[in-house]
Amino acid sequence: MNWDIVAGNWKQFKGKVKEQWGKLTDDHLDTIAGKRDQLAGKIQETYGVGKDEAEKQIKEFEERHKKDAP
Repeated sequence: MNWDIVAGNWKQFKGKVKEQWGKLTDDHLDTIAGKRDQLAGKIQETYGVGKDEAEKQIKEFEERHKKDAP
């Protein structure tokens, strides 16, 4: 899945992002606004993981939700 699809449908994907990364608040998600790099940074900050791990988690999220893309 192309991240542009997630970004363009951020309101629909916010709930799925929150399910995956429950420590992220609604304020975080509003600030991220579908920007992949900001999501990665917030995952790193909130969960104490490195950049590679955050990117791996996002990639897995994309793969898992391919079928959900409009």
